[in-house]
Amino acid sequence: MRQRKRMSSDISITNDPNESKAITDGLNNITAHELITENDVVVITPNWVNFDKPNPDSAVVVGHESLRTIIKYVKGNNPKRIVVATGSGGQPTSDVMKKVGYDQIIQNEGVEFIDLNYGPYTTISLNNQRPSSTKINKLIEDVTVLISFTQLKHHESATMSACIKNIALAWPPAEIHGYPKKALGIHDDIHSFICTMAETIPIDISILSCNPTMIGTGPTGGIPRHTELVVCGTDPISVDTIGARLLGFKPEAVQYLDKCDRLKMGITDLKQMNMIGLDLVSAEQQFSKKVYGETLAIDSKN
Repeated sequence: MRQRKRMSSDISITNDPNESKAITDGLNNITAHELITENDVVVITPNWVNFDKPNPDSAVVVGHESLRTIIKYVKGNNPKRIVVATGSGGQPTSDVMKKVGYDQIIQNEGVEFIDLNYGPYTTISLNNQRPSSTKINKLIEDVTVLISFTQLKHHESATMSACIKNIALAWPPAEIHGYPKKALGIHDDIHSFICTMAETIPIDISILSCNPTMIGTGPTGGIPRHTELVVCGTDPISVDTIGARLLGFKPEAVQYLDKCDRLKMGITDLKQMNMIGLDLVSAEQQFSKKVYGETLAIDSKN
């Protein structure tokens, strides 16, 4: 099984109203360029749920210009192949791509696109009761650097949606699992499934936008709130832990994070994270002020 490119937990919280700048600053803070070489196949998986609310300001889908920023950042390291690959859960991926305008970004930047809802397939085994295996696109056999790009959301069945869930639900093909990917049991125990997918498909670079964040309910029916924050990191467990804390949850409150922690798949202990950029308490205070109108933080300066 392929491991993450960097096993340390380097985490950056950046603050800028320009999401593209916040992303670039965050990637620079964690020296993401050092993870990409000319021999790599870099796959960027953005969160494209559906096009019911195609404006990225709705927090349903990621920003198209921000996707361009990530592609350009990766291009700067001259990898041998760059692929944007995802599989929408709500509607056909190609429809979402065209409705929001991602197709123009991908065409203009001259990178590949692969719809993960279709084959050719390979089969992966999962440490999960149902499904215990799944077909996924054979691209998984080529990827050497996997980037998860998504926005932070409350989620009606997974508690929260962040970088790990983005990969866990984007890669299983809707051609087999149906829309919204429930036919073969993914949602029987969604937290167990998210955890086992995190174990099976390691994420090298996680980019979690909180600008906007979706609160109330998700993945599509919530309220967008712009916080001007972006979290980047080399450990997806740590990145999702920071996202959880911004929403007011410790990792034990989010089942899939607690499962990942118990399996020692990544770091949830703040003291073991290499934090660069904005400190967590300041980020929590800014997040809560922008989202709820009150300054709150579940962590202390100490």
